[in-house]
Amino acid sequence: MPAFNAARTLKRTYDQVMAQEVVDQVIIVDDASSDETSEIARSLPKARLHTCDRNGGYGANQKICYRLALQENADIIIMVHPDYQYTPKLIPAMVSIIGNELYDCVLGSRILGGYALKGGMPIWKYISNRFLTLVENLLTGAKLSEYHTGYRAFSRRLIEQIPFERNSNDFVFDNQMLAQILWYGYTISEITCPTKYFPEASSINLQRSIRYGLGCLATGLQFRLAKLGGWGSWRFPQTHPDLYLQVPRPILED
Repeated sequence: MPAFNAARTLKRTYDQVMAQEVVDQVIIVDDASSDETSEIARSLPKARLHTCDRNGGYGANQKICYRLALQENADIIIMVHPDYQYTPKLIPAMVSIIGNELYDCVLGSRILGGYALKGGMPIWKYISNRFLTLVENLLTGAKLSEYHTGYRAFSRRLIEQIPFERNSNDFVFDNQMLAQILWYGYTISEITCPTKYFPEASSINLQRSIRYGLGCLATGLQFRLAKLGGWGSWRFPQTHPDLYLQVPRPILED
């Protein structure tokens, strides 16, 4: 759980996660919150808390989450926002898909099923989501229903192979990581995910949303140009992915 000022929803999300009875451990990374996020996290059994001295950004938070998960020898890694927008009740289904080696990546899609607007997604966010997804599918050759969900499951081998450390420390990290997964030839599975929009749920303002959208388009263009071979990208390397496994990742302490 990449957390930032999540005190009002963290325990509720955690309780629902543990109620699924398939989770061995919860990793919470507090990105220098100004509320009681860390205090609440420390009170939760089976939770490992890592606190950041300064706010590094959403992408930087996830990088720490994945490094810690690898240190804990996780076989299946699920990232869910602790704001209770995405239901943890889908965790068993996501675990089953990866555990049975059907896919290495599963996304909880707000768009599949057609209930995004009924769930409270703002109309401007829905239109932006659909436009960006259309353009990115054209650029990557994939057929995803959305690239912008904060509910994702991965196999260990995928996390070990994807060079996520090369991605942004901001919100566009999510988009860049999916592009890398497609770059390395993985097929991404999606399941429909009901979501809730309420005041406590995390969101970004219009200015940051515009910056995020431009970053997504830039990522898609980088992917396409790298595929065409006309522009080398350090985010989408031409070298064999196994070479990246030899790059050591820093050991983190709580």
